[in-house]
Amino acid sequence: MIIMLKKFYILHHFILPLLLLPLLSNYSDAVNHDTCTSRNDWSIVEKNKYLPEFNIEDDLYRKWSKIFDTIQLAYQNYSESFANKNDATSCDLFIPLINSDLRYFEENFGSNFITKEFIDKMIAAKHGVHYQIVGKRLYRQSDCMFPSRCQGIEHFILEIIDQLPDMDLIINVRDYPQVGRYFPKEQQFPVLSFSKEVSSYADIIYPAWTFWSGGPALDIYPNGIGRWDLMREKLLKIQCKLSWNKKKNVAFFRGSRTSSQRDPIVMLSRSRPDLVDAKYTKNQAWKSKADTLGDDPAKTVSFEDHCEYKYLFNVHGVAASFRYKHLFLCRSLVLNVESEWIEFFYPLLKPWIHYIPIDKNFENVIELLEFLNENQLLASRIAKRGFEFIRDQLTMKTIRCYWQQLLTLYSDRLISYRPLKPNSSLIEIH
Repeated sequence: MIIMLKKFYILHHFILPLLLLPLLSNYSDAVNHDTCTSRNDWSIVEKNKYLPEFNIEDDLYRKWSKIFDTIQLAYQNYSESFANKNDATSCDLFIPLINSDLRYFEENFGSNFITKEFIDKMIAAKHGVHYQIVGKRLYRQSDCMFPSRCQGIEHFILEIIDQLPDMDLIINVRDYPQVGRYFPKEQQFPVLSFSKEVSSYADIIYPAWTFWSGGPALDIYPNGIGRWDLMREKLLKIQCKLSWNKKKNVAFFRGSRTSSQRDPIVMLSRSRPDLVDAKYTKNQAWKSKADTLGDDPAKTVSFEDHCEYKYLFNVHGVAASFRYKHLFLCRSLVLNVESEWIEFFYPLLKPWIHYIPIDKNFENVIELLEFLNENQLLASRIAKRGFEFIRDQLTMKTIRCYWQQLLTLYSDRLISYRPLKPNSSLIEIH
């Protein structure tokens, strides 16, 4: 009886719209066609964006009922919360993170607490690079630990400089956040960082420099991954050539051993090569095979070649993973290992809607891969939703908008002191 009721609910709410769809064998090519149409054509397929994936037989439902129910609940909650909010013309979707980051300091220090004395303390703490905006011009301390990272930050600030008020900023360009929630109150400064572990750090998140320059220097990307807009175009073209059915039916990972949390994926690849292809590559710290768990380092694989696989692992390294956003543009299904590390766009990516969540201990990996292999339509639809979200929402326009909203709100809510002229020790950035 329970199964009959479930099937009636699913039939009534989800399956009827599918009656005119092509058979599953042709469906992935149809999905691929939708993602490769011009921007003007996207509205034609928009009404099909959240078509259901639950046209299943009794035996299949009984076998995977827990996962099916989890996905269905996530879908219902997401549809309700996201209704009428999918506007790619602004960055309003991302503002809640800015508000949350700023609210932490308002609750601890009050509004507009950043005085000249407070700024001097922030500079002395050396948690980041000192910037000033004065009279629609940008200034920076003469030394920058990572020039390409500063260049990426400065590119976006200069694009919006005419809309920004005068202010001082401390922007962290290191990999790791700088402001622990566990620090004494007098050491908790409103420093801007690209990433943080949300329960442990209070840094205010800004869009990473890697959207314009820098990023991990690899043998195939010696100057870093490079501009996001250019890599987007490459991956969008590549994914058009690879329909779901043409992708290899394994979960793929290539990366260096920047975190031991990645070890279980590599070990699983050795015991279940039918499900997982995961190997460590060499990085600057590599000294011996011990650094790649006893194997020779694997060759680095380009993002374009990642697109050949149906499933792509994402695991954080030292901080949030720079690869994450690129994986979605392959229109492959991202298997995201649970983590509290975020960049500014992470909170809007939802488990079971845009990606498959993997336990930190990896205990559910085999079960989930077997489930996905038996439910290819569902897997391809989640992959498509993740792809579409990154394609439509994570644009250069969105990044500029986020920077402008972040710095404007930071100024309005936290700052009381306004520099009348640039600090004589700073250099002007053009």
